[in-house]
This record gives sequence, C-alpha cells and structure tokens, in this order.
Amino acid sequence: MAIGLIFVALVTVYGWLFLHAESEMEVLALLVAAAIGVVAGTRSGATRNVSVAMNQHSGIMNAAIIGGVLVVIGLLSQEHFSLLMLTSVLLYLTAALGLNVQFGYTGMVNFAGAAFFGIGAYTAAVMTMHTGVPPLLILLCGGVAAALIGFVLVLPVVRTRGHYSAVVTIAFAVLFKTFLEVNDVLGGPQGLTVGSMSILGWDFNSSPTLFGVEMSFYVNYALLGTVLAAVAFMFTRRLERSWLGLTLDSVRLDETASACFGIGVTRAKILAFTFGNVLAGTAGALYGMMISFIAPTSFTFSDSLLLVAIVLLGGMGNPWGTAVAAAIVVVLPEKLQIIQEYRFLLFSVLVIVMLLFRPDGLLPRQIRTYIPGWRKQP
Repeated sequence: MAIGLIFVALVTVYGWLFLHAESEMEVLALLVAAAIGVVAGTRSGATRNVSVAMNQHSGIMNAAIIGGVLVVIGLLSQEHFSLLMLTSVLLYLTAALGLNVQFGYTGMVNFAGAAFFGIGAYTAAVMTMHTGVPPLLILLCGGVAAALIGFVLVLPVVRTRGHYSAVVTIAFAVLFKTFLEVNDVLGGPQGLTVGSMSILGWDFNSSPTLFGVEMSFYVNYALLGTVLAAVAFMFTRRLERSWLGLTLDSVRLDETASACFGIGVTRAKILAFTFGNVLAGTAGALYGMMISFIAPTSFTFSDSLLLVAIVLLGGMGNPWGTAVAAAIVVVLPEKLQIIQEYRFLLFSVLVIVMLLFRPDGLLPRQIRTYIPGWRKQP
C-alpha cells in the first residue's frame, strides 16, 4: 500500500506543476519527465506494484486520490484558467466513464458522446432560464434527459451490429448539431446563456474567501466536479466487479454465446447505454453552468471523437486509464498552443498508433479474478 500512496503523492505534485506551468518549455520538460518515469517504472516493476496496490486497497487509494485532487485545487485556488482546465478534465472524465461502460464493458460503439453531453447542457440552459427548479436538481434532470433521448436512440442500435450500430450514433451526432442550429427556441447558432450553479443559496459564480484570501469562483465548480467524477468513478468500478459487469463483459465478447446461456443481451445493452448517457448528461449540465454559455459548435462530432479517443488511449474498460487519457486530451492542447489547431489530427494519429502497437491502451484492463484471494504468480 505504501508504494500506492507514494505514487498518488507524486501524481499530485506532477498534476499541480503541469497545470501551473505557463511556458511551453516547462510543459515539454514535464512531459519528458513523465515519459522517463513511465519507462523506469515499467522496467523496474514499480508500475505493476502500483497496479496491485490500487486493486488490493482500492478504498484507501480512492480516498488518497480524492485527497490529492483537493490538494491541487487548494494550490491553484487563485488561478482561474488552471481551475477551469482541471474542472473540464473532471467533467470530461465523467462523460468518458459513461462511454467506457458502453464501449469498454459492453462493446457498444457510441460516436454521439458529445451530443448527450450537449443534451445535459441545453437542459440546464432551458431549466435555469424558464423554471425555478433548484440547480442541483437540474444536474439530475440533465442526466435523465440524456438517458430518455438515448433510450429512443438505443432501440435501432440494438437491432444492428458492428459498423451499422456505429453509423446510427454518427447520424444522431450530426443530426443533433443540425437540429440546434435551425431551432430558434434553443437559440439557433447563437446559442443560449446558462444560469450558474448554486447550493443552499450559495452562488457558484461568487468567489469564496478562506482565511482572508479570495479564491477563484472556479473553486466551487472544481469541488463539485470532483464529487461528480468520484461518484461516477466508484460506481463504475463497483459495476465492473458486480454480476452485471460480468454480464456486460460476456455480451461484449460473444453475444450469441451470452444469449445461449440465458443472458438478456438486449436488456444489458439498454442498461449500459442508458447509464453511460446519464453520466454524460449530468456532466454536460454542470459544464454548461460553469462556462455560462453554450452553442451548437460546443458539441460537434469532432468533440465526440475526442471522447472516443480518451477511452481508446486510456484503455477500454479501465477507469484509471480513462482518467489519465482525459487529462492528456483536455490539458495538453491548452498548454501547447502550437498543437491547438492540429489537436484533432494529432489525437487521430495517436489513436491509430496506439491501436497498432498497444491496442489495450496506456493502462490495459486487468484480467478479472474469479477465485477470492487468488493471485497470479510471477
């Protein structure tokens, strides 16, 4: 467990340095340091020991990681842009975890992740403008709206297989953006203003003060984003280890064999698709409240591809890998402005390289252990 805690401490310090870095030379130096650390850890066996510690003491490790994120938030409490990036990572992580359930666990390819993210954001915009519903409840409504629309979409998806089901989600992603652009009720191409988040009368757009020090108002969103990502992460991990997770795995590996053994393949797909869209919609609702303005250009098919890239780069079915990939995909283009214009091309090439040389992703999913206490001997 000690090596796991040391790893969390190192990642916390590294995350703070990376988010705090301003010059591109500092960012490049940190990237080189990370690459050296990964290679050294892999060759020395430290990476494997950390992985074992994460699985054997998952509760303690989860608490340590949450504590590390809170420390980073505290260190960056007066830096608006750094906190905005950190919160964006947490919300994209939440949406990608939902996509991971669909893609990594069940094998359902969903190229409309950004559309469901946008459904949550537009739900928040409409409800904050025209209703008096508490903003915290609006987050849940964003998830429910995404789930309901996803339920309609999943009906033709479950009737198709392979590339055909992917085409259905691609069509929906394109149709969603077009619908927003021609719909004047939802602001058309000009978009909508989104009301801020508030809990118990505290407006999240107000800057909190601690010990006489005024902090960025993004601290509020970063803390709530941490809670949302932590809940999604732990729920996803629990799902993976449950009988339902085993059912989803069997559906992904062989639908015909699963049906022969009495598994409801269609029901499993609907559950996975619905749960994933709930996470995406909830994250999208908070994202809309944080940036205060949304438009159709914020939820394009390219953004859906970024979410898919996060899942593929991190490792399908591995929430830890998804967290690492979310940080890379969201933060790196902002820190290295030279690649900002070519980020879609860069990540596309990176995904192709990963699929060719490391198809299981940066952090491959570990083999499920069926016998309690059994460990594979080295």
